[in-house]
Amino acid sequence: MPVPLYQAKAEFFRMLGHPVRIRVLELLQDGPMAVRDLRSAIGIDAPGLSQQLAVLRRSGIVSATRQGATVVYALAGGDVADLMRAARRILTEMLAGQYALLDELRDAESKA
Repeated sequence: MPVPLYQAKAEFFRMLGHPVRIRVLELLQDGPMAVRDLRSAIGIDAPGLSQQLAVLRRSGIVSATRQGATVVYALAGGDVADLMRAARRILTEMLAGQYALLDELRDAESKA
């Protein structure tokens, strides 16, 4: 029996639900990066990064190529970068709404 689309989407977003994975995807938006550069930029130990990269690779979101002794990761498609930009826009709108509410509360408090 095939998995319903909504369940597949939930599993996809669950797979994205780790800060290191999100950071890797953000970094790869600027182009392919060697594992050592990812590790340096994120500040995580090698086994931890390797584990998170394996999750992203199994999902098909990133691809890995070997260049000699170096493994280089890249986004598997432009849609992932679009998703990261969309998430940033959504969060910006959500926070802007919260700041507007906070300003209203502060105004009301100062008038009281």
